[in-house]
Amino acid sequence: MPTLLDFRRRIRSVKNTQQITRAMKFVAAARLRRAQEAAIAARPYAKELARMLRSIMSRIDEPQHPLLAKRAEEKILAIVLTGERGLAGAFNSNILRKANEFFRANKGKKISALPVGKKGRDSLKKAGFNIVAEYVNVLARVDFATAREISALVTDLYVKEEIDSVYIVFSEFKTVMTPHLVVEKLLPVEAIRAEEETASEQTSAQIDYIYEQPAEQLLGELLPRYIETQVLRAMLESSAAEHAARMTAMESATKNAGDVIEALTLHMNKVRQAAITKEIIEIVSGASYGA
Repeated sequence: MPTLLDFRRRIRSVKNTQQITRAMKFVAAARLRRAQEAAIAARPYAKELARMLRSIMSRIDEPQHPLLAKRAEEKILAIVLTGERGLAGAFNSNILRKANEFFRANKGKKISALPVGKKGRDSLKKAGFNIVAEYVNVLARVDFATAREISALVTDLYVKEEIDSVYIVFSEFKTVMTPHLVVEKLLPVEAIRAEEETASEQTSAQIDYIYEQPAEQLLGELLPRYIETQVLRAMLESSAAEHAARMTAMESATKNAGDVIEALTLHMNKVRQAAITKEIIEIVSGASYGA
């Protein structure tokens, strides 16, 4: 049976763990605020760029560009965005499960992977996937140069017809408590999405803008920028979602540690009370025997 000293050591150990989880929760909350601001700030630019592309493509009878070319999807590249570290609840496992569902749905095709984040890289390498490139330690502070490098790599592979399509798997930041796992088709560029737009905003995409350059030239310039923006947006959303998941997990761990401390303290008090009662009984029994 555990002694009072064992209980005190256990309670001290849990309290130390609770201090660590509480500190990690505060750090994650501070990082979440900055990551959330960055993700929200990037959304209007991505929306306006998509709207302009829809407007330009609607004015070209048959848009022609290497990034618009459609082929039979025999060689697929999946960009998988995970976290750099653990202690984020089910954040990484949920993304990897979503990626595995996508891989199973495309079983029989040649699938390559481009992991962004240590957890995804380790898991995909262990599973034996063909890794075309890997990016680690880039989501703690998302940089546009990294997004541009990733987009340049995948577009180059697509233009050279080494791959037939590109998908991106990530966790989109919606709320702190609710993850939103997304699998988006990045290449070939198809109908630009217009969700979360009002009817007036969708109508504005058809306004007859006056462009200085020909529509074909603008399309050729904007399509690579669109891919870069989509990759950057996914990285920002994934970073914010990871910090939200870590903050929630550490808050839950801190609360659970408090419950463990309370339960251990109750057991310790019962053991101490039993020891005191036993000593009193021994003293009374000894006194009665002496009398």
